[in-house]
Amino acid sequence: MSEELICSSKGCTAAAVHRIEWNNPKIHTPDRRKTWLACDEHEPTLRSFLSARDFYRDTLPLQDDVTPG
Repeated sequence: MSEELICSSKGCTAAAVHRIEWNNPKIHTPDRRKTWLACDEHEPTLRSFLSARDFYRDTLPLQDDVTPG
């Protein structure tokens, strides 16, 4: 039995449907990717937050085998 993956937005309890890949170029190598999970409602705001800091890399559909981190 797998656990439901929840949106990474603070206080959100909705099921995640997107994975947002990002990295901080000051501390991560270019190939390193961190992952936030997002529901449809919060994907744009999480992407905007990361983009403003030049951390955003990609938004992809959520796969069942993804572990946030």
